[in-house]
Amino acid sequence: MTDSSESRQEQSKEQQPPPAVFNPYSTARARNYALGVLTVVYSFNFIDRQLLSILQESIKLDLSLSDSQLGLLTGFAFAMFYVTAGIPIARWADRGNRRNIVALAIGTWSFMTAISGFVQNYAQLLLARIGVGVGEAGGSPPSHSIVSDIYPPEKRATALSIYSTGVNIGILFGFLFGGWLNEFFGWRVAFVVVGVPGILIAFLIRRTLPETIRGLNENKQVPEALVPFKDVLGLLWSRQSFRHMALAAGLNAFAAYGTLNWLASFFIRSHGMTTGELGTWLAMSTGLFGAIGVFAGGIIADRLAPRDKRWYVWLPAIAGFISLPFMLMVYLSSNQYAALLFAFIPGLLFNVYLGTTIATSHALVGQRMRATASAILFLILNIIGLGLGPWSVGMLSDYLQPTLGTESLRYALVALLPTVLFWSSCHFYMASKHLRKDLAAAPD
Repeated sequence: MTDSSESRQEQSKEQQPPPAVFNPYSTARARNYALGVLTVVYSFNFIDRQLLSILQESIKLDLSLSDSQLGLLTGFAFAMFYVTAGIPIARWADRGNRRNIVALAIGTWSFMTAISGFVQNYAQLLLARIGVGVGEAGGSPPSHSIVSDIYPPEKRATALSIYSTGVNIGILFGFLFGGWLNEFFGWRVAFVVVGVPGILIAFLIRRTLPETIRGLNENKQVPEALVPFKDVLGLLWSRQSFRHMALAAGLNAFAAYGTLNWLASFFIRSHGMTTGELGTWLAMSTGLFGAIGVFAGGIIADRLAPRDKRWYVWLPAIAGFISLPFMLMVYLSSNQYAALLFAFIPGLLFNVYLGTTIATSHALVGQRMRATASAILFLILNIIGLGLGPWSVGMLSDYLQPTLGTESLRYALVALLPTVLFWSSCHFYMASKHLRKDLAAAPD
């Protein structure tokens, strides 16, 4: 063979296109199945988490606990382990198999929820809830990264909002199942019944959900090297829109978690309601209406964003301002059913920010930074919201109890939550002043 023919063959090989890469999520059916399964996982995350708030009055009586102990149990202690474990798990997700991480996470937190039904004292329950927190830390960042990889940018806020409805679906079933199971069988049985199905879902994920290919949906070549954590943190911190948005999300979560963890106790103490009836009401207002709000928020933001990207932060700012007077009416109304009806508006609007905030955080960073970006966002959100919200309400309630008696919780809620939600809405608005410039500077 002559040198010229060998040269032509080499050139022909060089000109051949690279072999096609199989995309397991090339069809809408595959994408929707993955989104549906991950939303179910997120729902169980909040069923297991929310269960404690509807059961805590029974647990308080059985284990002789104070409001401060309950606030620590549902808030600060849980949140510290949740956010501390979240960063290394997110780094693992940015370089490893995200499907396997999600399966391991739901299996872990569901097991720890189930054994919560066997505890004999506060220390054992605290350790079990810490185990739940560590397990739940592995749920959201890998799931966010998967969803962002299988949906294009123009549909990402909608997809992440659908995923985020898991918060409210979980709240719905946590209140509904927890309330009635507690009334008929007791709080210990409720933990076991809710925990076991999550272990089965872990096996379903491992067997039926393929790992996605990073960057394939956007035709981008994603570098193999993992971006150092300090670089991701530095990039996000350099964006003023992210600073305001993350603080706003944390303050919104302070109001939302403060409400979620204490609203049932408020109605039981101040209005004498039973857990079964109350669980049904709260399942509708905070669960069903909340899911509608999150879902609608993502769709509306994606439709308005082509005109102006600032709608991703304007929308949650507007939702927060609208919620304020209704929150006050919930806590100050003397009629329990009027208060429950007023609760539907904050329930609808509390979590509008979730899908838009996660999608915007992902738009500000590169593709191998998404799980880490989610973990940083959730670190801030959960330290302020989950860590301080329930605990602060519980501590203020204990402080006011000698003078206000059973009404101490009512006035702790009135004093803290509307103020913090107003503060949150202001920061969402301030984020809009920098958002377009920061999105334009985002890396590939």
